[in-house]
Formats: sequence, C-alpha cells, structure tokens
Amino acid sequence: MPRLFGTDGVRGKANAQLTPELAYKLGRAATIYFGEETEQTPKILIGRDTRVSGEMLEAALVAGISSAGGRAIIAGIIPTPAVAYLAKKLETKAGIVISASHNPFYDNGIKFFGGDGYKLPDAVEDEIETIVKKIETDDNFARPTGEKLCHVEHRHNLLEDYINFVLQTTDQKFDGMKIVLDCANGAAYEAMPEILKKLGADLITYGTNPNGININDKCGSTHIDNLQKMVIENHADIGIAHDGDADRCLCVDEKGKIIDGDHILVICATEMMKNKTLPNNTVVTTVMANIGFRRAIQNLGGKIEITKVGDRYVLENMLKNGYTLGGEQSGHIIFTEHSTTGDGLITALQVISAIKRTNKKASELNSLMTTYPQVLFNVRVKDKTAYEKEEIQKLIKLAADELGEDGRILVRASGTEPLIRVMAEGPNKKQLENICRNIISAIEKINN
Repeated sequence: MPRLFGTDGVRGKANAQLTPELAYKLGRAATIYFGEETEQTPKILIGRDTRVSGEMLEAALVAGISSAGGRAIIAGIIPTPAVAYLAKKLETKAGIVISASHNPFYDNGIKFFGGDGYKLPDAVEDEIETIVKKIETDDNFARPTGEKLCHVEHRHNLLEDYINFVLQTTDQKFDGMKIVLDCANGAAYEAMPEILKKLGADLITYGTNPNGININDKCGSTHIDNLQKMVIENHADIGIAHDGDADRCLCVDEKGKIIDGDHILVICATEMMKNKTLPNNTVVTTVMANIGFRRAIQNLGGKIEITKVGDRYVLENMLKNGYTLGGEQSGHIIFTEHSTTGDGLITALQVISAIKRTNKKASELNSLMTTYPQVLFNVRVKDKTAYEKEEIQKLIKLAADELGEDGRILVRASGTEPLIRVMAEGPNKKQLENICRNIISAIEKINN
C-alpha cells in the first residue's frame, strides 16, 4: 500500500482522494500524536490558500483536532511560509497548511509543520499515518466532552504579524521602482501587495482576485507568459510571480526574460559572497539545477552541494552543514537566516534588494548565469517505477553517453503527481528533444 504522505504532504483531488473524512482523521491523528508527545491540549495552527475546497477541508481538520482535545487556531488565507513562521511564534505544537501549491484548483493538499517551524520528518509523518489507520479500524482514542472541549480560535490579525516579519528581512526601500506582481490568485494576494506598497514600490498587480477556482489558472509562477508581457508593456524594472501557496518565487527582468530559481540563487550568492555572509561560499541545490548554474557558482569561486529533488532535502543538507542559502530551480529558495522553509515573499525582496543595492538592472544580474538549453517532459503513468526497468535504464545510459560532459539526462518519478519526469540538458535543444522523446516512447509502451 502506498505511503499516505508524499514529498509535500497528503495530496489528491479534493472530495475524491482528499476527502473531508480523511482531513478529519489527519486532524485527529495529529492532535493525538502531539498530545501524547507533549501535552494534553496541543495548539495547532491552520492556514489555507484560496481554493474553493479549502473551507471544507479546514472545517474537517478543525473537527478532528477538537474531537481529540486539541485547540485549533484558524489563520484563514495565508501563505505557507507564514504558517511555518507563526507556528513557532505562537508556540503551537504544529502548523497545518491546506494547499496543493501550483496544482490546479480542483486538487488540494494537507501538509504539516512542527512547532519549530520546520516540515515534519518522514518518521513523524509515518507515526501520524499509523494513527490514521488505527482510527479507521478501531478508534478507541480519548474523546473529551463537556468543559474539556476547547474553543476554536479565529485569528484575523496573524497575516499582519507575518507581513511585519517579512518587511524586516530587507534594509532597502523600493521607491522609484516599477514592479509587476502576479500572486497566482493564491495565498499571497493580500500580503505581497501590501508589503511592496509599504516599501515604496510603484505596483501593478495581476492574479490578485481569487474566486476559489482561478488559482494558478494562466497565472503565477507556472504560467509566466502574461507577466513577461506586462513587464515589457509597462516598462517595469522587474516582475514577480508566486505560486498558489507563495512558497515559490520566480522573477522576470525588464527585458521580459525569466529569472528562475537557479538565477535567483546565483544573484543572492553573489551578494552574500561579496559581503562574506555565505558560509564556506556554498550553495545547496538539487539534481535539477542547470549546468549553467554550477558553472556560474564555480566561476564566482563558490561551491555547490547537490541533493535529490525537494526543498525538504535541500533544507536538511543546509541544517546539517550550517549553510544559509539553498533552493530549487522551480523557485523554492530558503534563507535560513530568515526562515525555516521556502518563502516566496522573502525571496522576492532579496532579489529586488540586490537590484537596489548594486544599482544594476535586473537583466544585468540575470546575466550572471548563462542557462544551458533544458527540456522537460512529463509522462502520465499508472506505475511511477516504470523508468527503473532494465530497458529504460539502458536508454538512459545511452543518452548520457551521447551527451557526454557537455550535457546530462535525468529521469525521475514526481513526488506529488502520477508522472515520470524526463529532463535533458546540453548545447543542442533538438538533440535533447529527440533523446527525451525516445525515452518517453519506451515508458509509454511499458505503461500500456
């Protein structure tokens, strides 16, 4: 039986795979776990993005928490990194985010942070999953009644607390800068415009009118075309794009070119190395980082640590080795000086601050790294291990030999969707596409 928790919480189609019944069990199980571990009345913070299913799942989680004797604190619509920050600040035992990040509105997810603001270790998720299974088969856990039941707290001021925290992460003002902001009709739609206005930016907004079903719909960090056009049309200095839960950030320079997570890391690493604030001159990234990123960091005199895909693995390496900057090409960037998780709002401020501090255009900072052509294909499959079969592995090795030192091939299973991802990098895009299609064709034959 597959593990309930994926690489970033429990995900599925809302009211199909991710039902209110499951949300109830997760809320109840988490409260039982943290109650046994720490105290009889654990406080648990809940935040969500703008999906229409969010309120339904929130209500179910609250019911589960309350039924097990916990106290639920509801923050409402709020970015994922805000839940991490506030869980620690409020000294709760856990924080729960209801979001499927960059996925379409009909999907949703439930992910947990500990009271320290960090994502739960796999072992703790496994403990919670074990309790969920016991609830399903023989729920003989305690149920408080009468005056032992806890009130549910609705805290409408928590978003402002987070906004004030983010404002403290930069020493720059953005007066005179024209910025286009795309919030993906998601969790940052209130917070980020307020932050940029308080810093003095001349702001043009997009994706800030959520209606429950337009989250990530032709907007946000996974649909950046409109932002590129708006930056050019409005002669803006930079464009900022978040995903649905705002733990990601991608940018667009004044010429309309994307500043992805690799480029953001190079920009920030350059600044930190100049100021001697980058421990061991090392940046942590994943196997998905572009070859150009590796060469740019090496040209700066820096070093790179490589992890498997997933911001939790990047953070794990950073904490273990004392590094302070890491992230992913997708825009999950972690500054451990400021945050316990990827924070798209803080990332945006760091990039804009670098522009102000250096008095350079965004395109000049973007050119610190040259991106090698990269192609990425997704194959929808029933079995995500299909790529491990011998005939596929032989094709992958042949592709690697063909590309040699000037390129690479990476085939892996998605951690959040029923997909196999096939990625290739190198100087010749047509060659890369042919290599990927060859592997995809073989995977599809096996899948059928």
